[in-house]
Amino acid sequence: MPHRTRRLTGVLAAGALALSTLATLSTLGATTADAASQATAKPAKPKPGKPKPGKPKPGPGWPGQPGRYEKVQLLSFNDFHGNLEPPAGSSGRNTTGYTVADGKPPVATTTDAGGAEYLATTLEQARQGHPNSLTVAAGDLIGASPLLSAAFHDEPAVESLNQLGLDVSAVGNHEFDEGYQELQRMAAGGCLDDGDGANNQDSCPDGTFAGADFDWLAANVTYAGTGQTILPPYAIEQVGKAKIGFIGMTLEETPDIVTASGVAGLEFHDEVQTANALVPVLRRKGVNAIVVLVHQGGTPKNVQLGTDPATGKPYTVAPAYDYTCGKGGSLDPISPILPIAEGLDPAIDMVVSGHTHQPYVCDVADPAGNPRLVTSASSFGRLVTETNLTYDKATRDIVRASVEGSNLQVTRTVPKDPAQTALIARYKELVRPIASKVLGTIGADVTTTPSATGESALGDLIADAQLADDSVVTGGEEPVIAFMNPGGIRTNLVRANQAYDEQVGEVTYSEAFAVQPFNNFLVSMSLTGQQVYDLLAQQVTGANAASRKVLQVSEGFSYRLTPTGAAEGSVTLDGTPIDKAATYRIVTNNFLSDGGDGFPAFKDGTGKYYGGLDIDAFADHLQSVSPYTPGPLDRITQ
Repeated sequence: MPHRTRRLTGVLAAGALALSTLATLSTLGATTADAASQATAKPAKPKPGKPKPGKPKPGPGWPGQPGRYEKVQLLSFNDFHGNLEPPAGSSGRNTTGYTVADGKPPVATTTDAGGAEYLATTLEQARQGHPNSLTVAAGDLIGASPLLSAAFHDEPAVESLNQLGLDVSAVGNHEFDEGYQELQRMAAGGCLDDGDGANNQDSCPDGTFAGADFDWLAANVTYAGTGQTILPPYAIEQVGKAKIGFIGMTLEETPDIVTASGVAGLEFHDEVQTANALVPVLRRKGVNAIVVLVHQGGTPKNVQLGTDPATGKPYTVAPAYDYTCGKGGSLDPISPILPIAEGLDPAIDMVVSGHTHQPYVCDVADPAGNPRLVTSASSFGRLVTETNLTYDKATRDIVRASVEGSNLQVTRTVPKDPAQTALIARYKELVRPIASKVLGTIGADVTTTPSATGESALGDLIADAQLADDSVVTGGEEPVIAFMNPGGIRTNLVRANQAYDEQVGEVTYSEAFAVQPFNNFLVSMSLTGQQVYDLLAQQVTGANAASRKVLQVSEGFSYRLTPTGAAEGSVTLDGTPIDKAATYRIVTNNFLSDGGDGFPAFKDGTGKYYGGLDIDAFADHLQSVSPYTPGPLDRITQ
């Protein structure tokens, strides 16, 4: 059964935003050639599961005013990250509650969830009985993806999203992982000349890539100095008689959390000012119903469940998927989404958010003091937010009091969607030669489980791999220290993982890629001893004061960590204290090199030299040290 009538308005070309006066902006000018071409290059074609353009179906109306009101359903999700297959481990489960016994820590009850086959079915089932339905997303649909999608530059993820009937999405920070031009290709289609699988990536293995059928929006991302958006800033969708405008944005801090080269030449603007400036633009087009899709989010406050009898400290746990805010939970007051939601123009009716991978459906007061729904559907396709609302055809606006939302689980008990199953099977066969290559063996699981100081076995292995990589040697100077950010290590190496029928303990390229999925380049540079001390202090101060980020370090380098950084005189290299006046050659990834994760000391490095990909260094090192067994976690002490 078709889930909605075809949109009548379609995507609007990217506008030139007069950002020098953004706070008072209310006009939208000429389009950029790049963004406009992406908005118009592909002829409109019916989306899978949707009828061709035809006569809109009116809603039933409300008693006493027949025909005035239209019922509309919004289905939303976020942070899909190319997870075509069901995600593994905790990334593939929803917490549904806790079992509490006196004197014992709470035990979570969970449901396996996620996977494109089940997401597509859940969406289609939710659309039943809702002729006027739209499906939208809040960014990070691609990037940091499993190898099944990443090996093909995330073209499979876009094809999957087309099939499940996505209408509109904001861009997120990970959409910029391979640069904004690559994001534009994802939207418009076309193939890369990448050497047919060279460097373990292969664009268009079947010869073509059509791009996104949905509207990808980037209202607050412009070419530097022009005010012109790189993709359309908004889209207008029509279902039945309801006409709804969607403004799509990523978080303003995107340049701080992605590789600098991916956003070079771009400017990222304040979310509130950008969205508010577009309200009068949409109104002039007859659109009063407005929804913001923004890739920024909140964090639910932990819940206290009992007390540890030994220490008297409370047991605090992350809330269940449906607890915040419908069952008594609330967002942490420092959540970044709150000042955005509180500052958006009251004319904006709803906010769909993402980025933090958290589940919540909350009312947040707008500047006029009226409650406005703010939602997030966790990540990896584990949840879908269903929002039902009423559209007033007389005022051409959403009846704010009618807006009700809830998060639905994407369980794996529903039937698999056959189109998604076929897509996954096709790419699994195409990726097999890359994925199944055995790199070496491990004698025990190599995990990200941190010591008391934040050091992990997998962090040690990756740092050692970076130090051993000869692609970063320049002028005969070899790095002597390697630094790795813990957030860039995405999963564990597990002996029992045998996806390609390899032997227990064998590590395939697929497993290695899952650990480091970002395709970062390694960068060597020179730092003084003082800059090394500064770097170690930045782990626990400045941007990382509230939540420390302990860098993983290579063998031979050690220090004692204190609440303010490395203890004076404790930083040693091969047992010798480093000299603050001396210069040391170090290696890291390009994300850290650009100052990412709150480490500006890397930006001051000199003699920077770009080497190969981090995943290649990791794969090579695994082969050279096989069979590998983790050693003691004694590089960082306290």
